[in-house]
Amino acid sequence: MKIDRLLGILVVLLQKEKVTAPDLAERFEVSRRTIQRDIEHLCKAGIPLVTTQGQNGGISIMEGYKMDKTLLTTAEMQAIMAGLQSLDSVSKTNFYSQLMEKLLPGSKNIMAGDQHILIDLSSWHRTSLSPKIELIHRAIQDRKKVGFHYFSPCGESVRQIEPYYLLFQWSSWYVWGYCLIRQDFRMFKLNRMTELSNTEEPYSGRTVQMPDFSMGELYSYEYPVKVLFTSECKWRLIEECGLDHFEEQEDGHLLYCTNFTDKKSAFQWLLTFEDRAEILEPEELREELAEFAEKLLKKYKEP
Repeated sequence: MKIDRLLGILVVLLQKEKVTAPDLAERFEVSRRTIQRDIEHLCKAGIPLVTTQGQNGGISIMEGYKMDKTLLTTAEMQAIMAGLQSLDSVSKTNFYSQLMEKLLPGSKNIMAGDQHILIDLSSWHRTSLSPKIELIHRAIQDRKKVGFHYFSPCGESVRQIEPYYLLFQWSSWYVWGYCLIRQDFRMFKLNRMTELSNTEEPYSGRTVQMPDFSMGELYSYEYPVKVLFTSECKWRLIEECGLDHFEEQEDGHLLYCTNFTDKKSAFQWLLTFEDRAEILEPEELREELAEFAEKLLKKYKEP
C-alpha cells in the first residue's frame, strides 16, 4: 500500500544520512519513477527532503529538521527482532525479519553479534499447524467465518466460529472466537481441529470479550487431591508445578496437595507416575485406582 511505503521511506531516511532513489526502489520493490513520486508526496506533506546530484548524491532530510535517528536502543532492537523471529519460527519463513530490515536498515547487523534470546514457537506439529495458522489469520483479516471438526474430552463436534485472535499459550496454539453453536466466545486448540476451512461467509464483527488467560478463570479447579511422591519425582514436580506445591518429608517423600478440574484429569495425570505416587485423598480416587489396577492385572495375567 502507498501509505505503508511512504512511512517506510520516511523511516529509512530517519535512519540513514542519505539514500539513493535506486536503493529505495529496490528495497520497496517498485520503480524508480514511483519513488520519485513518493518523494514529491512527502515534500507536499511538509517533510523537507533534499535531493543532491553527483557521485555522492542522494535523498536526505534537511539538516536541522531531522530527528535523532537513535529512536531505538540496541537492546530494544534486539527485543523486537527476537519477537519477530519467533513469529517466523511458526511458518519457517523470514517475513517478519525482512519487514524489520525494511523499516530499520542494518538491524540484521546489530543482531548478528549480540543475540542472547532465541525463541522458537514451532512445534512437533509444525507441518499441520502452519496451514491452520495461516488460514485462520487470513480469515481474521478478511472477517470470514471458519468451520471445523473439533475433538475434546467431551466428544466430537462440528463448529463454526467468527475468529478474532490467534493465541500462543501454554506451549500450544489456540483461536479465540465467537462460537455460533454455543452463542458465546470460546477458545479452541488448533491441534484438536480437523477439516478446517474458510467458509467465505462474512461476519460484521461484535464487541469482543477478551479471554482471561489465568487458569482459574478458564477452568474450575474444584477437585482436591493429596498425593505422596517418591523422591525420584522431584524434578517433574518442580518442572510442572513449582517448588511451592509440595513439602519434602523427613524420609525424602514429597507431599503434594493441589486441586484438579475433575477426577478424570487427576487420575490420568497420576497414572503417568506409575508406582512412584500414592494417593492419600480423596478415598474414592484411591478406590478407583485400585479397581483399575485389578482390571489391568486380570487383563494381562489371563492367557
